Amino acid sequence: MQRTVFNEEHEAFRQVVRDFISREVVPVHHEWEVQGHPPREFYNRLGELGILGIEAPEEFGGGGSDSFKFTAIVTEEAARAGVTFGSYSVHSNLILPYLVEYATEEQKKRWLPGFISGDIMTAIAMTEPGTGSDLANIATTAKLSEDGEYYLLNGSKTFITGGALADLILVVCRTASSTSENRRGGLSILCVDTTSEGFSVGRKLEKIGLKASDTAELSFDNVRVPVTDRLGDEGEGFNYLTHNLAQERLTIALQASSAAQAALQHGINYVKERTIFGKPLSSFQNSKFVLAECATDVDAIVLMADRALELHDAGQLSVPDAAKAKLFCTEGAGRVIDKCLQLHGGYGYVTEYPIARLYADTRVSRIYGGTSEVMKTIIAKSLGI
Repeated sequence: MQRTVFNEEHEAFRQVVRDFISREVVPVHHEWEVQGHPPREFYNRLGELGILGIEAPEEFGGGGSDSFKFTAIVTEEAARAGVTFGSYSVHSNLILPYLVEYATEEQKKRWLPGFISGDIMTAIAMTEPGTGSDLANIATTAKLSEDGEYYLLNGSKTFITGGALADLILVVCRTASSTSENRRGGLSILCVDTTSEGFSVGRKLEKIGLKASDTAELSFDNVRVPVTDRLGDEGEGFNYLTHNLAQERLTIALQASSAAQAALQHGINYVKERTIFGKPLSSFQNSKFVLAECATDVDAIVLMADRALELHDAGQLSVPDAAKAKLFCTEGAGRVIDKCLQLHGGYGYVTEYPIARLYADTRVSRIYGGTSEVMKTIIAKSLGI
């Protein structure tokens, strides 16, 4: 179906991103997967191209855009080429809104120019070994010093994207005990300089997909964090996290939509090229029917993602609607990719083929940012049940 969300300016930007990926990412992406992350200078290149700070304020060197559509294009073009950008998405799509919305002017002057240029890479640390979607169970603590000048941070985090290479990590921690009336109270966000004494990176986790994105365990042993590095007000951490959930889940929905579109194209290309029993694979009814199903599913996924994108740009994307978009797009992408991989036969299981990498990389989309089951719970709650 014809899409209406992008204009000529967007398409010109798309061509710039496509050329960049073809020239500077595709030839070396396998090296990144072996290494476990892109080289640091790659993020500086994203900064030079303006990709890291598309929506950051112009006064700090950002693009000043009030639209998420440019970011959606970066996501689509990466999926189209079968590559990933390391921790770029967490840095630019998840963390930037926190800094823009809740950082003080002094903090913005300290952090945003480096954030936008790629000199300061960031991560956000929420998940703990015993705490996943239920943030109320966070056990990492930060105790305020008697003179009120700094916090002593203690605890551990896991599954932290970009955690191994980050310069600044937003750590969700407990600065006060929760109560039976408010289990989510007492949470705050501290911005931790990774050169701080007592901070350490533990295991770099081996994943089945997203090989070019580092995921690490982190520990904090009496890390001294100045009060001036707290993000926003003490005890408001959960409210801040909730405020940004819609964009986080929209980002994942867009990634899934992009992956589904790419998988369909890979499936079409493969059945046209592959010959079996002396005939093109595309000539068999099964191939035609499977791809017809996939094409229909992809149109529905794209329509859902595009509608959510437009609502977000208009400031109207609610938490339940973002949950619906994430649930529908990620579950649908999983079905489409699986069908297109099946059409590849044995080659679909070989990582040399993009469909295999899409299969592995996209599976986590139904887990991170809130599992599909959590999305269903949010949607059900919005129905009053």
